[in-house]
Amino acid sequence: MFGWAQNFADWVVYSIFAVAPGHFAASLDFFIFDTIKLFVLLAGITLLMGTVNSYLPVDAVRDFLTKRRLYGLDYLLAALFGVITPFCSCSSVPIFIGFVKGGIPLGITFTYLITAPLVNEVALAVFAGSFGMRVTGIYVATGMVMGIAGGYLLGRLQLERYLSPWIQQMIGGGNGAEKLAADERPFSARLSGIAREALHTIRGIAPYIVLGIGIGATMHGFLPTGFFEAYIRKDQWFAVPLAVGMGVPMYSNAAGVLPVVEVLVAKGIPLGTAIAFMMGVIGLSLPEALLLKKIMTWRLVGIYFGIIALLMMVSGFLFNAWL
Repeated sequence: MFGWAQNFADWVVYSIFAVAPGHFAASLDFFIFDTIKLFVLLAGITLLMGTVNSYLPVDAVRDFLTKRRLYGLDYLLAALFGVITPFCSCSSVPIFIGFVKGGIPLGITFTYLITAPLVNEVALAVFAGSFGMRVTGIYVATGMVMGIAGGYLLGRLQLERYLSPWIQQMIGGGNGAEKLAADERPFSARLSGIAREALHTIRGIAPYIVLGIGIGATMHGFLPTGFFEAYIRKDQWFAVPLAVGMGVPMYSNAAGVLPVVEVLVAKGIPLGTAIAFMMGVIGLSLPEALLLKKIMTWRLVGIYFGIIALLMMVSGFLFNAWL
């Protein structure tokens, strides 16, 4: 999907700047590629959600999802949407913002944010090739249950008060989406207003995106693969919590971290412990925390990370028990 962005980043780093292959080149290449990818995603999602908001009665959608008893179907749909979108933890944040702007309840949006990086077609294809269909099936079920359970729990805690003021204003109808929804002009006439709303959102979060990608790029290029292998031992009772904790600072996607997981398993690390490490890498990251800080308080970021990290640990222990 973003092959053109990767080709452009490679061209800039290795042809224009003529940087020799190495840690710095890998970090710079990652920074350029991820910056392009995230801003394209953010622009596309904010324009799409702005268009949806301009035609759909936002209050009606919000009331439908919050007042009707859907018996968990809404959470299941959010998890399934996360499965079919091949995004990493940072790439899924723009869609999270779009969901919140569209009036989707916070618990459902968290379900998507949890599931998208953990379980998607790219991760599954690579995972199946490494560990087989049986383990992949268990992983898919575990990831979706984590997303649904985590989103439901976060939704029940009623954490909207810990969102940033500008996000709360959007939820409360203070943004331009409600005015656009009442507009009866054709789409061509509405487009300028939709674009202004999208640009306002992008300007607000842009510094956090650049800072988060910069930190992620540094980790991606300079943290050696064997750094984590030296500390995760199969004879440690606390290996699963340690694996999750050590995975969080390492920003990558499933395709990037699976070779590390294979090495861990080959060295005798239990599969559940290795998978817990992978979940920590792809499901939670410091760059993601910086992006989320723009739309929520540090307290909510901490609650989100704490609950998801706990679910990852439980999943790691269960994987070790099952397999």
